[in-house]
Amino acid sequence: MKKVVFALSLFIVLIGSTRADVKVAQIFSSNMVLQQGLANPLWGWADKNERITIQFAGKTIKIKADKNGKWKTTLPVMEYGGPYSLVIEGKNKIEFKDILIGEVWVCSGQSNMEWIVNNVNNSDKEIAEANYPKLRMFTVPKKTSQFPMTDLEGGQWEECNPGTVGHFSAVGYFFARKLLSELNVPIGMIHTSWGGTVAETWISPENVAKDPDFVQALSELKQLDMDNYKQVKLNKISALFGGQIPSEDVGLIDGKALYADSNLKDEDWSNIKTPLAWENGGYPEVDGVAWYRTRFTLTKEQAQNSGELYLSKVDDQDMTWINGKLVGETNDYTEERIYQVPIGILKEGENVLAVRVVDTGGGGGIYGKDNDLFLKLKDERILLAGNWKIRFTNVSIATTGITPNTYPTLLYNGMINPILPYGIKGAIWYQGESNASRAFQYQRVFQTLIKDWRQQWGIGDFPFLWVQLANFMQPDEQPVDSDWAELREAQTMALALPNTGMALAIDIGEANDIHPRNKQDVGLRLGLNALKVAYHKDVVNSGPMFQSMEVNGNKAIIHFTETGSGLMLKDKYGYVNAFSIAGANKKFYWAKGEILDNNSVVVYSGEVENPVAVRFGWGNNPDDLNLYNKEDLPAVPFRTDKWKEITE
Repeated sequence: MKKVVFALSLFIVLIGSTRADVKVAQIFSSNMVLQQGLANPLWGWADKNERITIQFAGKTIKIKADKNGKWKTTLPVMEYGGPYSLVIEGKNKIEFKDILIGEVWVCSGQSNMEWIVNNVNNSDKEIAEANYPKLRMFTVPKKTSQFPMTDLEGGQWEECNPGTVGHFSAVGYFFARKLLSELNVPIGMIHTSWGGTVAETWISPENVAKDPDFVQALSELKQLDMDNYKQVKLNKISALFGGQIPSEDVGLIDGKALYADSNLKDEDWSNIKTPLAWENGGYPEVDGVAWYRTRFTLTKEQAQNSGELYLSKVDDQDMTWINGKLVGETNDYTEERIYQVPIGILKEGENVLAVRVVDTGGGGGIYGKDNDLFLKLKDERILLAGNWKIRFTNVSIATTGITPNTYPTLLYNGMINPILPYGIKGAIWYQGESNASRAFQYQRVFQTLIKDWRQQWGIGDFPFLWVQLANFMQPDEQPVDSDWAELREAQTMALALPNTGMALAIDIGEANDIHPRNKQDVGLRLGLNALKVAYHKDVVNSGPMFQSMEVNGNKAIIHFTETGSGLMLKDKYGYVNAFSIAGANKKFYWAKGEILDNNSVVVYSGEVENPVAVRFGWGNNPDDLNLYNKEDLPAVPFRTDKWKEITE
């Protein structure tokens, strides 16, 4: 009998130990904000068929977990207010306190959205003054995932104060502060971003699978053996180098550049299109040292000159030789390489250009546009773009693990799906830098992302607002094509979708820093878009936008919408700059603009008698762009032509 009693007692203990406590999704916690006017979803897990009681704002909800232990319900629709408590009770009890009903926004993107308040202009003052008990913040932990996750691995809602705001998204905070001041209701911000990421990693598997550019990558992702991924990747990269990964730079020994020697035989070296990041030339996720070599031929007369070598850009460091003579070196992946070539270095006949490239992480190699790679001799250009020779001499593997950009949908799976379908008003987005080299594709990908999120949240076409890329890199001396300009155009095109808005940063970027410290104006301009698009306030939310062009003789007249109280010239120049104009030959020249009236500008150049196309703010960094409306919002970059894009 004692054995029977003991066995029964053990059985009861074991049954009790396997009980699953009621659990709620990690996105819910004390201090949270719930969306007003919405039947807010609430969900979690428990024992299968477990009965659960929920108490909130004087209401009681009774539900039962399904056969898989998942439960879900909606809370009563409520207006602004609080604080409230939420009690969830099954076999255990969970209580959340200090809950507010207000406006909830998601903020997402790459590093300029991730950029924290600690790192902005006047951060000490901003943090000291950040006492906003009605503003609440949640940061989603970074996570990549092969398949959609059901819950986050951490995170909690925090009240905004000097002790918490410093580590939160600066754009998200300044946006929320603007809404708080205008609406005077609780604001909740859910921050989910990751620096350096591409847009397609934020799109659901369901919809990224519909894009032919990502079908193969998505198929690979689904079939991955994650346990063996690292070794498979090492084997794949090793195969690029004949089975043995180079580990010693034999091209530079004791300061002597052996691989810069004009007489070096390089016929057995690999070929690579140049300029082009080597990741796109057959060496994905490879860092380290590589040598580039190419040859060009000069006449006797040409060789007698000094010259300037234009090497486009190099990621990250370079040392450059012509005919074995060092002509320059730079350590900055954003800087255009322009090296002086003194008389005596060039020679009649064949000349050899050798470049030692050191890549410390991310992209690598000589990159940029074909027409930026040339040797200038007086008024003559010797074009150097084409197939060069390349040999890696010291290779490190960028990473042996999965990174957010390794495959599409990884961050949707890990950082968006787990918060669905938390009740929100809308989303703000700051991303695009990592897609700039594929700007033409971004026309499709960005709009897919917006539609995808709206579909997944299931609350209709909620407001979706974004930041157009800031000005960055050194201004161009002459009008040129620009992938960043094309990316901005793709962002502008997305305004065709309903309930969208775009905040400009074209005048607040920094030439030498991809992360402008002025996030205050970014948040302010996003806030203006929210007031207009989401809350239907009578505010001017956009700078002047191109409407139409008419040609009158040698002048083009540009008509604008979104001019607010009228066009305004904002600086000392006395004319509108950042315009370029072209005739039928498609060659653009800088042009002057003059404001005709509140909605129009006349554009002209002495170089173009019969204009057919006008561009404005078209470049990586338009520099000193000075056309605004009187509400102090800059004009949106545009082009009137539909000529083929460089990223097409």
